Amino acid sequence: MLGGLQVVHTPDIRDSLLFLTKLQTNHTLRTNNACDCGAGIGRVSKHFLLRRFNTVDLVEQNGEFLREAAEYLQSERSEGRVGDMFDVGLQAFTPVQARYDVVWCQWVLSHLTDDDLVAFFKRCTTGLAPGGFICVKENVAGTSYVVDSEDSSVTRSASVFESLFQKSGLSIIEKQTQTDFPDGLFEVKMWALQPK
Repeated sequence: MLGGLQVVHTPDIRDSLLFLTKLQTNHTLRTNNACDCGAGIGRVSKHFLLRRFNTVDLVEQNGEFLREAAEYLQSERSEGRVGDMFDVGLQAFTPVQARYDVVWCQWVLSHLTDDDLVAFFKRCTTGLAPGGFICVKENVAGTSYVVDSEDSSVTRSASVFESLFQKSGLSIIEKQTQTDFPDGLFEVKMWALQPK
């Protein structure tokens, strides 16, 4: 879900695919199972993750969005490529142990407190298959925190994110900045993380 900013869809998908290619080329990324955290209606799953992974599970706390995702991904579901669809918030989500080659978190972590985010990352670590990655793609602020007064979301700076990764016992394996987004938007960064 892009909040009306369809212009970001094509560069978003392109740069995410390039980021995964880097993980496949430079590291040991396998492409069996991925988890789309904060999946919304399934845009990232359909146009990105299902282009690279055999199966994708979705985590989305809004039940209406998850129902829309089930319809949007109907053909992929009938092919058995969409696995579980978890109707739960990330603060309560615990992945199946050693299941995922990638846990992909995009434009969702701003709704978690720092403490909930660290706890979430620690739980996700147990859900990684050997050699798996937690990937984060989020807006980044120029200052430590920017709070949105309308939805209470928090945009963190890159240094705050990297401090939280450290607290979660994660090492940064790769990072990249999103390109070709319109002026006036937050900068977007991607990180690939693995347990230390």
